[in-house]
Amino acid sequence: MVKSGSNPLPHGIIYHMRKWLYLAVFVSGMTTLAAEMSASRLLGNYFGTSNLTWASIIGLILIYLTAGYFIGGRWADRSPHYSTFFQILIWAAFSIGLIPLASRPILRLAANAFDNLDLGVLFGSFSVVMILFFIPITLLGTASPFAIRLALLDSRTAGSVAGRIYAISTLGSFLGTFLPVLILIPLVGTYRTFLTISAFLLLIALLGLGVTSGWRRTLGYTWMPVILILLAVFGTRGTDKSSAGLIFETDSAYNYIQVLEFGQTRYLRLNDGQGVHSVYHPTEYFYNGPWEQVLVAPFFNPPPVQPGDIRRMAIVGLAAGTTARQAGLVFPNLIIDGIEIDPEIVEVGRRYFGMDLPYLNVIVQDGRWGLARSNQKYQVISVDAYRPPYIPWHMTTLEFFQLVRDRLTDDGVMVINVGRSPTDRRLINTLYTTIAQVFPSVHIMDLPDSFNSILFATVQPTVAENLAANFQQLSQSAETPYLLLQSMAVTLQNLQPAPPPGVVFTDDRSPIEWITNEMILDFLFSGEVETLQ
Repeated sequence: MVKSGSNPLPHGIIYHMRKWLYLAVFVSGMTTLAAEMSASRLLGNYFGTSNLTWASIIGLILIYLTAGYFIGGRWADRSPHYSTFFQILIWAAFSIGLIPLASRPILRLAANAFDNLDLGVLFGSFSVVMILFFIPITLLGTASPFAIRLALLDSRTAGSVAGRIYAISTLGSFLGTFLPVLILIPLVGTYRTFLTISAFLLLIALLGLGVTSGWRRTLGYTWMPVILILLAVFGTRGTDKSSAGLIFETDSAYNYIQVLEFGQTRYLRLNDGQGVHSVYHPTEYFYNGPWEQVLVAPFFNPPPVQPGDIRRMAIVGLAAGTTARQAGLVFPNLIIDGIEIDPEIVEVGRRYFGMDLPYLNVIVQDGRWGLARSNQKYQVISVDAYRPPYIPWHMTTLEFFQLVRDRLTDDGVMVINVGRSPTDRRLINTLYTTIAQVFPSVHIMDLPDSFNSILFATVQPTVAENLAANFQQLSQSAETPYLLLQSMAVTLQNLQPAPPPGVVFTDDRSPIEWITNEMILDFLFSGEVETLQ
C-alpha cells in the first residue's frame, strides 16, 4: 500500500471532517455558477444580453477557473491543511460580496456611456467589471483540486476520490445555475443576490474552519459577515441606473425593467435600455412607433374592410400592452390574446401602463409555445417579441411562420416588428425570404425616424393598392378613428419594394446571431442612438 501521506487522526474524526469538506465543495460549486449567472444579469442590464455578452462572461470565467485549478493544486501540495482550504473559501466568499459595491459606480458610468455611445468608456467599464470577478472566481477554482488533495489518503483510490469531488462540485453547480435566475434575482434583486450567495458560502466556510481547525481561528473573520450585512442594508440603496425620469425599476427572472416618465407619458425600457418597448399616455394614443402599425394589418385585404369586422387578435410579445390599448380603441368588437413570457412585465403593464383591459386575455408563456397551444383562429397575429439583439431564434424560422399561418383565418395577416441598423438590411431580407415560403404576399414598410421595419404577411394574395383603397374609403367616414387613419397614412407613405433574397431560416439552421452581432457593432460605431421623444 502506498500512502499519500501520514495522518494520525482517528477515522471517526477524518470522516467528520470529510463531511464538511464535501459540503464546502458542493457550496463552492453552487456559488461559482450562481456568480456566473448573476454576472450575466449584472452586465446584461447595461451591455445587453446578446451572445457577445454571454460569450465574454463565460470565456473569462473559464479562464479564471483555469487559473484557480492550477493555483489550487500547487497550493494544496504546499499547505495540505483544512484550515488553509476553508480560509481560501472565506476570502472567496467575502470578495464576491464586494462586487456589487465596487461595480455600481462603474456600471452607472457604463449606462451613461451606452446612451452617449462613448465606446471607449463602454468597453473599459465592461473590462473593469469583469476584472472584479478575477479574485473570487480564481479562489473558488482552487476548491476542487485542494479538496482532492485533502480527501486522498490512499493513492489507489485517487480516481474514486477525484470523481466524487468533481461530482459533488458539479451537483452544486447545477443548483447554482437555477438559484439566482428563478429565485434570488426576482426576489431580492441582482445586487443582493451576490450578497446572498456570498453570505451562504461564508457561513459554510466559517463553520467548516471552526469544526476542522478550532473555533478560535474563526474569530479573526467575524468582521466579514458584519460587513456583508451592512452592505445588504445600506450599501446598495438607490436605483441601479441614474436614468432621467426613472419612476420604477425591478429585476425579473428574464429582464431588468425600467419605467420612465416625462410629463404624462411613460416608457418601458428593458435591460441595456436601448429602445422603448411600450408607451403610455392617458389621453393620447398615437406614438409614431411600431405599435400602431399593427392596426393597419387587416386593411391589406381587398376592400371593403371595416374596423368592426376584426374580432380576434393575438399579440406575441405583449410587453406592457401599448398595441392592445390602441387596438381596443380602433376595433370595437375585438378580443385579444396577449402572450408575454415575463410575468413581471405584465404586472408593470397593469400598474403603470393602463393594461387593465376587459377585452385582453393575458397568457404568460413563451410566444411560440403559447401560440402552439392556442385553439383559436386569429385575423391578426402581431409578433413583437424580438428586437436586436434580443431575437429568439425559434421565432425566426420557417416552422414558426407555418405555425402562425395555421393560427390565422382565411383573411388573416401576420405583422412583425423587426429592428435593423441604418445601413444593414440583411435581417429584413432574410425574414422576408423565409416568410415568403409560407405566405403568398409580404409587404414591408420602414418606420420613419427609427431603426424599425414592419412586415405584413397575408394569408391570401394581396397588393398594396388594397391598403390605399381601404384608406380612401375609411377616410370618408366620420366614424373612422383618427388613430387608424394616421397609422394607415404612415404605412402608405413608407412602403418599400421587395428586397433581394436572403437565407431561409429553419429550426435546424437559424444563424441569427451572425446577423445581429454585426448589426450591434454597426449600430455602436454608427454614432446614432434612439432617444425618447
